[in-house]
Parts: sequence; C-alpha cells; structure tokens
Amino acid sequence: MGQVFCCIQVDQSKVAMTEKFGRFNDVLEPGCHCLPWIFGYKVAGHLSLRVQKLDVRCETKTKDNVFVTVIASVQYRAILKKAVDAFYKLSNTREQIQAYVFDVIRSSVPKMNLDEFFEQKNDVARAVEEELEKLQE
Repeated sequence: MGQVFCCIQVDQSKVAMTEKFGRFNDVLEPGCHCLPWIFGYKVAGHLSLRVQKLDVRCETKTKDNVFVTVIASVQYRAILKKAVDAFYKLSNTREQIQAYVFDVIRSSVPKMNLDEFFEQKNDVARAVEEELEKLQE
C-alpha cells in the first residue's frame, strides 16, 4: 500500500537499500521516505544494524590426539558507514564468518596439548577476533 503513494517506512535499527533502474542509488535510514517508483526507484532490500549472535561449533584434534569440540560465540553487526558493502558484497554473512572462525580454530588448536588449550583459550579467542577484524577492512 505504501508503494502506491510512493512512501516507504524504514524500521528502527535497519536501513534500506534503494536502486534506480537496478543500480544502487541510496541508503535510507529509519523513518518515512518518498520513493517514486514511477521514476524507476525501488527498495532492493533491508539490512539490520542490530548486534547478532552466531554460535560456531568446530571439532578439532589437539597435539596429544584428543578430539575437542570448540563452541565459539561470535557477535557481529553491520556498520552504517559500510552498509552498502555489507549488502552488495557479502552473499551469506553467517557462513563467511563461520569459515573464518573454523580456519583460525583449526590452525591454532592442533599446535597445543589439551591442557595448554584450556590455559590459552583467550589467545585463541584473540586470534579469532583479529582475523575477523582483518575481514572488516
């Protein structure tokens, strides 16, 4: 109904990506906006700016041949200034974050014994955080 009158509403904690004849046009922040569809404007989609949680379960083997299941909880959110990149460049954010976490855990845990792993779990968490920060840049 809103499109008939060329008005759309963007909910709080979300942004809307608009396109004009299929090409990116603008990022609409929360509120009411005029989007004249007759001139080729349309909403391509919405992107949440809320903090989201992803639990990554990874099974790996330690240096002393003990299999451990590591559960890493990752909290992430889209940054408003990089909303265009988050919407158009990332196809499946959750799977991509999960792949990076798997890589870090599977590369660091097999170098440690089980006792070392429990003592240095903060180092593994820091390595995951650093790898994900590199991804943001």
